[in-house]
Amino acid sequence: MLTKRIIACLDMDGGRVVKGVQFVNLRDAGDPPECAVAHARDGADEIVLLDITATSDNRQTVLDVVSRTARSLFVPFTVGGGIRELSDAAEVFDAGADKIAINSAAVKDPTLIGEIAARFGSQAVVVAIDARRVKEGSVKSGFEVFVAGGRTPTGRDALQWAREAAACGAGEILLTSMDRDGTKSGFDCELTKLVAEAVSIPVIASGGAGSPQHFIDVFREGHADAALAASIFHFGLEDIGQLKRELQAANVPVRWPC
Repeated sequence: MLTKRIIACLDMDGGRVVKGVQFVNLRDAGDPPECAVAHARDGADEIVLLDITATSDNRQTVLDVVSRTARSLFVPFTVGGGIRELSDAAEVFDAGADKIAINSAAVKDPTLIGEIAARFGSQAVVVAIDARRVKEGSVKSGFEVFVAGGRTPTGRDALQWAREAAACGAGEILLTSMDRDGTKSGFDCELTKLVAEAVSIPVIASGGAGSPQHFIDVFREGHADAALAASIFHFGLEDIGQLKRELQAANVPVRWPC
């Protein structure tokens, strides 16, 4: 059985790591390279750095921060935010990223997924999907895609978009429940399972982690291939090594030693 990955997420605004609840009320959580190194040392299998205001501010990713963070890491490093075209992706890879995450630009132009995959390989392309529950009948699955850091509804069905992204060449889906983001109330296992069963590529669950049981639930019930968290790692509420030990005790396969 493939091991389940634990991924630490760094949401960045203005060159600093921040964290909020449901994409608002952001508070400072530290320097990106320092946070990344600390999480990797604690046992994170991968690091994701998301420049969450790059798209809404109409600017590119802060490449110097990407470069400084990449130089400090020995685990896979994914960067997202402000990547609008192939040249943007190339600059982020040149700065040291192993993978890039695209969201708003991919929704606007799905062919971008294939362009980046053709140049750098599907394994290096993560399509990030921010989804929120909406009233019955709005979209078929009940989950709508939002873009621009969760600010803009698209009217698109999250399940259908995940399928399309995979067909276009995405190597992974980073699926964030906007309803659960920062709440520590648990991952949205229903949403995660819907998408995981609809695509043949790995699905990373995001939004709502608050305890080891939440990770166990999303791996068992949500069929996630990986789980990403921010708040519980940034503010010392959970040690990643201890989390992995609890997952192992629950017979969830994780990368060891940690």
